[in-house]
Amino acid sequence: MLSKQRVVVVGNGMVGHHFVQQLVSQQGDTQNMEITVLSGEDRLAYDRVQLSSFFKGKTEDDLALTCSKTYQDWQVCFHTHSKVVDINRDAKTVTTAKGESFAYDKLILATGSFAFVPPIPGKDREHCLVYRTINDLHAIKKSAHASKVGVVIGGGLLGLEAANALKQLGLQTHVIEFAPQLMGVQIDGAGGR
Repeated sequence: MLSKQRVVVVGNGMVGHHFVQQLVSQQGDTQNMEITVLSGEDRLAYDRVQLSSFFKGKTEDDLALTCSKTYQDWQVCFHTHSKVVDINRDAKTVTTAKGESFAYDKLILATGSFAFVPPIPGKDREHCLVYRTINDLHAIKKSAHASKVGVVIGGGLLGLEAANALKQLGLQTHVIEFAPQLMGVQIDGAGGR
């Protein structure tokens, strides 16, 4: 009997989840492979593009792209709170911050992005937050209840969404952008003006 091919997917954002979804649908069944998903977050995949709708009343469940039952039905093993901190290519293993080790035949890195925080003094203070995950949104909401003014560094699309969220939370809101216009990557100079 042939052993199952071990596929480890590091990251369970939108891309990681889509990969798993496609892998399962193309295989028909997963009897010849063992799929393991490692999510650094405390939840499974959700729609990050719609994060702003959280401040308009959408819930975490509304944003969810999958759930534990779906992965169980697909026979996908998953681990949350499992940030990968080491990849041993020779041994073909990954190790998480919790010390768990997972062997693989195929390794998929779908770790997504991280929020750039400028290297400025004070960036690690209590109310200096990033806007990228559902947990970030909870922290922003909590901080807004104790604040009157909000400042967003970055006038791109996500920065403006963050600014709108702060405004909806009742804060006097300011946007700081280093480029000569807002949304410099998305629109031309006339649109930016």
